[in-house]
Amino acid sequence: MANLNRLKVVLAEQRKTGKWLAEQIGKSNCSVSKWCSNTVQPDLQTLNDIANALKIDVKDLLISNCQH
Repeated sequence: MANLNRLKVVLAEQRKTGKWLAEQIGKSNCSVSKWCSNTVQPDLQTLNDIANALKIDVKDLLISNCQH
């Protein structure tokens, strides 16, 4: 599975836990863990909810596919 999101990195940068995020957006710890490991990807609405909870732009949660 390709790494498509930066959720684990952003949580570490903000010193927040997956449990904290799960509580903020009303999802299970298991779901957040799967997103952090890139096993499963959150849907677009959930990705927006995550960005809002972390007070960041949605783009900051994604790994760019641009090759510069």
